[in-house]
Amino acid sequence: MYEITYLDLKEDKLYEEIAQKVIEKCFEIEGLSNTQLIITITLTTPENIKEINKKYRNIDKETDVLSFPMFEREELQEKIKNNQFTHEDVLGDIVISIEQVKKQAVEYGHSFERELSYMMVHGFYHLMGYDHMTEEEKKEMREKEDKVLGVLKITR
Repeated sequence: MYEITYLDLKEDKLYEEIAQKVIEKCFEIEGLSNTQLIITITLTTPENIKEINKKYRNIDKETDVLSFPMFEREELQEKIKNNQFTHEDVLGDIVISIEQVKKQAVEYGHSFERELSYMMVHGFYHLMGYDHMTEEEKKEMREKEDKVLGVLKITR
């Protein structure tokens, strides 16, 4: 379902507990629990995420979360509908800057758990093919994110 990698960070049970709860709920809500799909989650530093952002998106700045989906939205929906996954297909990769998560939790006035959970849910829906380039897309994606966080009772 998911694998966590630490890039220049110490392992932390709290991060892993949050990931397990959040990613399992995302899979459940989207009907993916019976698939062999895997998400890789890399938890890292601002310097590393900046380097990854520059290398893969040609954007030379730090960010909070990056997502690298393996499927286009329509292709993924077709695979889900027909249960056409091969053994351990990778849904995609999520990269999160833990330091940025900590800063944003303070900035937005909510818990670290809430902010990290949101980053994971946000990254997950990017892997599912959702985006927020237009107001309509943003609304659709935000509703999905809010549903997962609401079911988990992780509030602002």
